[in-house]
Amino acid sequence: MNAEPSRAGYRTTFLVLAAGAGAFALLQSLVSPVLPTIQEALNTTQTNVTWVLTAYLLSASICTPIVGRLGDMIGKKKMFVFALIALAVGSLLAAVAPSLSIMIIARVIQGVGGGVLPLSFGIIRDEFPREKVPGAVGVIAALTAVGAGLGIVLAGPIVDALSYHWLFWIPMAVIAVAAIAAFFVIPESEVKTAGKINWLAALLLSGWLVALLLAVSEAPSWGWGSPKVLGLLIVAIIVAATWVRLESRSANPLIDMRMMTIRAVWTTNLVALLFGVAMFGTFAFLPAFLQTPSEAGYGFGASITTSGLMILPQTVGMFVLGVLAGRLGERFGSKNLVVAGSFVSVAALALLALAHDHAWEIYLSSAVLGIGFGLAFSAMSNLIVAAVPAEQTGVASGMNANIRTIGGSLGAAFMASIVAAHVGPSGLPSESGYSAGFLLLAAALLLGAFAAVLIPAIPRSPKTRHEPAVQLRHGELAMVAGGTVVGNESE
Repeated sequence: MNAEPSRAGYRTTFLVLAAGAGAFALLQSLVSPVLPTIQEALNTTQTNVTWVLTAYLLSASICTPIVGRLGDMIGKKKMFVFALIALAVGSLLAAVAPSLSIMIIARVIQGVGGGVLPLSFGIIRDEFPREKVPGAVGVIAALTAVGAGLGIVLAGPIVDALSYHWLFWIPMAVIAVAAIAAFFVIPESEVKTAGKINWLAALLLSGWLVALLLAVSEAPSWGWGSPKVLGLLIVAIIVAATWVRLESRSANPLIDMRMMTIRAVWTTNLVALLFGVAMFGTFAFLPAFLQTPSEAGYGFGASITTSGLMILPQTVGMFVLGVLAGRLGERFGSKNLVVAGSFVSVAALALLALAHDHAWEIYLSSAVLGIGFGLAFSAMSNLIVAAVPAEQTGVASGMNANIRTIGGSLGAAFMASIVAAHVGPSGLPSESGYSAGFLLLAAALLLGAFAAVLIPAIPRSPKTRHEPAVQLRHGELAMVAGGTVVGNESE
């Protein structure tokens, strides 16, 4: 077997990828704790200001797999730079937005940057020494989870010291530097897939995602049984079925349905959906729980800054375990990390639901939850990267991230419905609503744990026992059958 081809500067490439992925993750959550501030500044209503989040979510859901597919076809570096430019332009527009409509347009443009995650995984797989791939993928995956948590922690101090505009100015500066560095530092991948974008498939994909996410996002205010929500869900099902049928018959599918039916792919995607439910449901409602005045019989009356600090152990846990996930995966197997992370997260959410009267209980459950999320998220990314041919890394990772986002929308909507259904005499949500909601999230993760058991273990080469046998690179032949990817390296 020949020595692996060397591509200079992969460490520098990694720093650029980390900066881009981290900035995108921050923009997912920075605005969540300060929506009331943005509502007042833009002179809008509580209902309308939620579109600052919804528009970003919809745009990212649609653009992530499309940008990932374009990266696989025309070059991952080109599309990575493009995604960063979209993030920077959207951040600039959001920072100076004089009205809600301009802010929503800015957030839609930022959503295009969702492609940075699958493109980062693809670049790592193409350019890094294969023994470095699991660890690098794990750290990038951890950064996306950490960034989402860190945004909640940083939002309060930034707004207190400066203003909400700096929630966009600061990421914009980081992204602009990352885009310039990416243009000059990252080599263009030699691994590309032939074909063209099936724009009808892209339109159908956009249609069912918009219908589904709009329905679950608005269901708490419209009502789950309202004609509008039910109509959107029916449209989503019909359009999704049409999309799957078209993609299955297409010579140039946007998403290869055969790839999506690989056992390692569909099981990992199912786990990602359920983890998305739990993670975004927690991020969306735990700060509100902590900020509830203690006069309500629960809560801590915490400020935005203090509530963020109480969640900080979760962010630290996700990062530390995400960094270690590559090495732990080599020793114990990525599948086992996902299973372990799922059960640890279930325990953490159950603790949060049943014991939340004292600050130390919040810190403990937050830290344990961070450990579970950190283990599982990074290992899931490695499983996806290992399960598909190199030329499909971008689109497969993009769909995995997309499915997690869909789960996040469902989690936030379910939590909102449960909390809103339990209102106390003071007009504030009752403690029982939050407890029931956190138990629901724990149940979702328990289902995720059982789904994780179905994930096939990554086979290992006897010559390189600490290296996934399916990390394919240039000159290798991929054979995908029944969830197994076999690599034959040219001599």
